[in-house]
Amino acid sequence: MTGFRRGVRLGVDVGKARVGISRCDPDGMLAVPVETVPRSDASLARIAEIASEYEPLEFVVGLPVNMQGAETPSTADAREFAAALQELTSIPVRLMDERLSTVSAHAALRSSGRTQRNSRSIVDQVAAVVLLQHAIDTEKSTGSPAGVLVPRAEEPI
Repeated sequence: MTGFRRGVRLGVDVGKARVGISRCDPDGMLAVPVETVPRSDASLARIAEIASEYEPLEFVVGLPVNMQGAETPSTADAREFAAALQELTSIPVRLMDERLSTVSAHAALRSSGRTQRNSRSIVDQVAAVVLLQHAIDTEKSTGSPAGVLVPRAEEPI
Protein backbone atom coordinates (compact mmCIF):
# COMPACT_ATOMS: atom_id res chain seq x y z
CA MET A 1 0.00 0.00 0.00
CA THR A 2 1.51 3.29 -1.10
CA GLY A 3 -1.01 5.73 0.38
CA PHE A 4 -2.56 8.76 -1.25
CA ARG A 5 -0.33 10.73 -3.61
CA ARG A 6 -0.75 14.41 -2.82
CA GLY A 7 -1.55 16.65 -5.80
CA VAL A 8 -4.30 18.17 -7.91
CA ARG A 9 -5.97 15.87 -10.41
CA LEU A 10 -8.19 16.81 -13.34
CA GLY A 11 -11.20 14.65 -14.19
CA VAL A 12 -12.21 14.44 -17.85
CA ASP A 13 -15.59 13.19 -19.05
CA VAL A 14 -15.32 12.79 -22.83
CA GLY A 15 -18.55 13.10 -24.80
CA LYS A 16 -19.42 13.43 -28.46
CA ALA A 17 -20.51 17.08 -28.12
CA ARG A 18 -18.83 18.25 -24.90
CA VAL A 19 -15.97 17.40 -22.53
CA GLY A 20 -16.59 17.94 -18.83
CA ILE A 21 -13.62 18.97 -16.69
CA SER A 22 -13.36 18.75 -12.89
CA ARG A 23 -10.52 19.12 -10.43
CA CYS A 24 -9.72 18.21 -6.86
CA ASP A 25 -7.68 19.98 -4.23
CA PRO A 26 -4.11 18.73 -3.55
CA ASP A 27 -5.31 16.65 -0.57
CA GLY A 28 -8.04 14.97 -2.61
CA MET A 29 -10.80 16.06 -0.26
CA LEU A 30 -13.32 17.21 -2.85
CA ALA A 31 -13.78 17.18 -6.62
CA VAL A 32 -15.42 20.29 -8.07
CA PRO A 33 -16.58 21.34 -11.57
CA VAL A 34 -14.22 23.44 -13.67
CA GLU A 35 -15.54 23.84 -17.21
CA THR A 36 -17.47 22.27 -20.07
CA VAL A 37 -15.30 22.33 -23.18
CA PRO A 38 -17.12 22.09 -26.55
CA ARG A 39 -15.88 19.01 -28.44
CA SER A 40 -13.95 20.29 -31.45
CA ASP A 41 -10.45 20.40 -32.91
CA ALA A 42 -9.64 22.93 -30.16
CA SER A 43 -10.75 20.73 -27.22
CA LEU A 44 -7.34 19.30 -26.43
CA ALA A 45 -5.66 22.71 -26.58
CA ARG A 46 -8.24 24.17 -24.15
CA ILE A 47 -7.76 21.26 -21.74
CA ALA A 48 -3.98 21.79 -21.95
CA GLU A 49 -4.56 25.46 -21.00
CA ILE A 50 -6.66 24.36 -18.01
CA ALA A 51 -3.89 21.93 -17.04
CA SER A 52 -1.28 24.71 -17.16
CA GLU A 53 -3.41 26.68 -14.72
CA TYR A 54 -3.87 23.83 -12.20
CA GLU A 55 -0.60 21.89 -12.77
CA PRO A 56 -2.18 18.49 -12.12
CA LEU A 57 -0.41 15.36 -10.98
CA GLU A 58 -2.49 13.49 -13.56
CA PHE A 59 -5.66 13.39 -15.62
CA VAL A 60 -8.39 10.86 -14.84
CA VAL A 61 -10.34 10.21 -18.04
CA GLY A 62 -13.62 8.33 -17.92
CA LEU A 63 -13.71 5.09 -19.88
CA PRO A 64 -17.30 4.47 -20.96
CA VAL A 65 -18.02 0.75 -21.13
CA ASN A 66 -21.45 -0.83 -21.21
CA MET A 67 -23.05 -2.31 -18.10
CA GLN A 68 -21.49 -5.71 -18.87
CA GLY A 69 -18.05 -4.08 -19.04
CA ALA A 70 -17.74 -4.48 -22.82
CA GLU A 71 -16.24 -1.80 -25.04
CA THR A 72 -18.39 0.43 -27.24
CA PRO A 73 -17.59 3.02 -29.95
CA SER A 74 -17.50 5.62 -27.14
CA THR A 75 -14.83 3.54 -25.37
CA ALA A 76 -12.54 3.73 -28.41
CA ASP A 77 -13.19 7.48 -28.67
CA ALA A 78 -12.26 8.01 -24.99
CA ARG A 79 -9.08 5.92 -25.39
CA GLU A 80 -8.01 7.96 -28.45
CA PHE A 81 -8.80 11.24 -26.66
CA ALA A 82 -6.81 10.15 -23.56
CA ALA A 83 -3.79 9.15 -25.66
CA ALA A 84 -3.87 12.46 -27.55
CA LEU A 85 -4.16 14.39 -24.27
CA GLN A 86 -1.22 12.55 -22.76
CA GLU A 87 0.93 13.19 -25.83
CA LEU A 88 0.01 16.89 -26.00
CA THR A 89 0.60 17.65 -22.33
CA SER A 90 3.06 14.93 -21.23
CA ILE A 91 0.97 14.73 -18.03
CA PRO A 92 0.17 11.15 -17.02
CA VAL A 93 -3.36 10.05 -17.95
CA ARG A 94 -5.34 7.31 -16.22
CA LEU A 95 -8.41 5.69 -17.75
CA MET A 96 -11.09 4.76 -15.26
CA ASP A 97 -14.36 2.87 -15.65
CA GLU A 98 -17.11 5.49 -15.63
CA ARG A 99 -20.12 3.25 -16.15
CA LEU A 100 -22.48 5.21 -13.93
CA SER A 101 -20.94 8.70 -13.75
CA THR A 102 -23.33 10.34 -16.24
CA VAL A 103 -26.33 8.51 -14.75
CA SER A 104 -25.26 9.66 -11.27
CA ALA A 105 -24.74 13.20 -12.55
CA HIS A 106 -28.26 13.33 -14.06
CA ALA A 107 -29.73 11.93 -10.82
CA ALA A 108 -27.90 14.53 -8.71
CA LEU A 109 -29.06 17.36 -10.97
CA ARG A 110 -32.65 16.06 -10.95
CA SER A 111 -32.65 15.87 -7.16
CA SER A 112 -31.50 19.50 -7.05
CA GLY A 113 -34.54 20.48 -9.14
CA ARG A 114 -32.93 20.78 -12.57
CA THR A 115 -34.48 19.23 -15.66
CA GLN A 116 -32.40 17.27 -18.15
CA ARG A 117 -32.88 20.07 -20.69
CA ASN A 118 -31.59 22.86 -18.43
CA SER A 119 -28.76 20.65 -17.14
CA ARG A 120 -27.22 19.89 -20.53
CA SER A 121 -24.52 22.55 -20.21
CA ILE A 122 -23.26 21.31 -16.85
CA VAL A 123 -24.03 17.58 -16.78
CA ASP A 124 -20.61 16.81 -18.31
CA GLN A 125 -18.86 18.77 -15.54
CA VAL A 126 -20.92 16.97 -12.90
CA ALA A 127 -20.09 13.59 -14.51
CA ALA A 128 -16.40 14.57 -14.39
CA VAL A 129 -16.82 15.41 -10.68
CA VAL A 130 -18.45 12.03 -9.98
CA LEU A 131 -15.65 10.26 -11.88
CA LEU A 132 -12.84 12.16 -10.17
CA GLN A 133 -14.34 11.84 -6.69
CA HIS A 134 -14.60 8.08 -7.19
CA ALA A 135 -10.95 7.96 -8.33
CA ILE A 136 -9.61 9.86 -5.32
CA ASP A 137 -11.82 7.93 -2.88
CA THR A 138 -10.60 4.66 -4.43
CA GLU A 139 -6.96 5.69 -4.10
CA LYS A 140 -7.47 6.73 -0.50
CA SER A 141 -9.20 3.46 0.44
CA THR A 142 -6.86 1.09 -1.45
CA GLY A 143 -3.57 3.00 -1.38
CA SER A 144 -3.23 2.51 -5.14
CA PRO A 145 -4.14 4.90 -7.95
CA ALA A 146 -7.48 4.14 -9.58
CA GLY A 147 -7.69 3.15 -13.22
CA VAL A 148 -5.06 2.20 -15.76
CA LEU A 149 -2.19 4.42 -16.89
CA VAL A 150 -2.23 5.29 -20.61
CA PRO A 151 1.11 4.15 -22.07
CA ARG A 152 3.32 6.75 -23.70
CA ALA A 153 3.92 6.49 -27.43
CA GLU A 154 7.35 5.05 -28.19
CA GLU A 155 10.07 7.63 -28.70
CA PRO A 156 11.71 7.41 -32.15
CA ILE A 157 15.18 5.89 -32.10
